[in-house]
Amino acid sequence: MDKFKIKGPSKISGEVSISGSKNSALPILAATILFDKHVTIKNLPRVKDIDTMFNLLKSLGSKIEFKNKKRIAIISKGNKNKFFAAYSLVKTMRAGILVLGPLLAKLKKAKVSSPGGCSIGVRPIDIHLKALSKLGAKFKIVKGYVYASTKKGLMGSKIKLSKISVGATENTILAACLAKGVTRISNCAIEPEIKDLTNFLKSAGANIKWVGKRTLKIEGVKILKSTNYSIMNDRIEAGTFCVAACLNEGNLKIKNFDPKTINTEINLLKRIGAKIQTSNHEIEIKGPKKIKSIDFIKTGEYPSFPTDMQAQFMVLLSKANGKSIIQENIFENRFMHVPELRRLGAKIHIKGNKATIEGSNNLEGAELMSSDLRASVALVLAAFIAKGTSIINRVYHLDRGYEHIENKLKKIGVKIKRIS
Repeated sequence: MDKFKIKGPSKISGEVSISGSKNSALPILAATILFDKHVTIKNLPRVKDIDTMFNLLKSLGSKIEFKNKKRIAIISKGNKNKFFAAYSLVKTMRAGILVLGPLLAKLKKAKVSSPGGCSIGVRPIDIHLKALSKLGAKFKIVKGYVYASTKKGLMGSKIKLSKISVGATENTILAACLAKGVTRISNCAIEPEIKDLTNFLKSAGANIKWVGKRTLKIEGVKILKSTNYSIMNDRIEAGTFCVAACLNEGNLKIKNFDPKTINTEINLLKRIGAKIQTSNHEIEIKGPKKIKSIDFIKTGEYPSFPTDMQAQFMVLLSKANGKSIIQENIFENRFMHVPELRRLGAKIHIKGNKATIEGSNNLEGAELMSSDLRASVALVLAAFIAKGTSIINRVYHLDRGYEHIENKLKKIGVKIKRIS
C-alpha cells in the first residue's frame, strides 16, 4: 500500500495547472448510459474514481476507448445492455449510485448496489428514491441492492427534493431527460458541476432550462444525439492549492480553472491576509506573513463554504494568529483528520459538529493515517509545513480524487516522495 514521505517545512512557489473535475466527470460519464450513439468526453482527470466508473460502465455494456495523454474518452454502446451495478464496483465510490436514474430511463429496470466512498458519514439514498418514484419508478432493497423498475417507462412530474442534495439532483436530472412529458425539479443543488452536467446534456439535445435559482424544467426527449464535450476543471483542487499557497508565505500562480467557482473560498483567504489577483482562467496568490484567524466558518450547500474544503482550511487556521471555529453541517463524521493533525501538534477541540482551532501552532513531523479523500490532502498540507519528516499512510484515498498530486507539489517546492 503506497504512502507519502514528506520533509518539511517547505515554502511553495511557481505555477500549477488544475486538472479536470472528478465531481463533474462522474455524473457525465454516468449520463452516457442514456445514449445510443458514441459520446466523446474531454479533460478527464487521471484519478482512481474515473477508472472505477469506466469499469462500471464496461460492466453495463459500454465500450470505452481512452486516450490517456489527451485525457479523452470515446464511449459507445456494446451489443448487450446490462442493468446490474455490482457492489465490487460501487463500494469505493458514492457516485456509483448515479447509474440508477439513467438505467431506469433507458432500460426500465436496474439493480444497483448501495453506494460506498469515504467513511465521512451516512450517505442516504432515500432522496434519490423518492424523486425517482415521482417519475414512476418502483423500488425494493434486498441485501444492500436497490431493485428498480418502471413498466411503462418514466413519466414527467413535479418533484420537490426534501433536502438539497447534489447526488439526488444529478440522478433526477439524468432520469428526467428521457422521461415522457415535462419534469419540474425544485430545491435543486446548484453546484458548478451540476451546471456542467446540464450543459453536457443540452449539447446532446436535452431540453433543460433553469427557471429559478434552484428550479429546473426538463422536457423529455426520445433520444440524445452524439456529442463532443470538455468538462470543467476541478474547483476543489484549485481551492486546495490556494490554501497551500497561503502556508509559509507561498507565492503561486494557479492556472486552467475559473476563479468564479471558488468566490467563497477566495473571500475567506483574503480575510486571513492573502493577496489575490484573478483573471479569466487563473489566479495569483501570495500568502501573508501572519495568518489571521476567522471567528466562524460553517459548511453548506453551494454557494456556501464547501465541506470538501473544510479539512484544508483547518490546517491553515491551525497556523493563524488566534482562535477560529469551523462548523460542519453536511457530513456528521467529517472531523476524522483532527486526531492526525493533533499528532503533528495542532490544538483542535471538537464539540458536536464544531471544531475550535487554537492557532499559532508549531507543527512537527509524525506518522499519519489517511481516513478519506479531503482529510488526506489536509495531512499533506500540514506535513509540508511541519518541522521534520512525516509519513502519510493509505494515500489511495488521495489517488481517488487528486491527479498525481505529489508530482504537482514537487514542481512547486514540496519535498515529497511516494513509497510503494
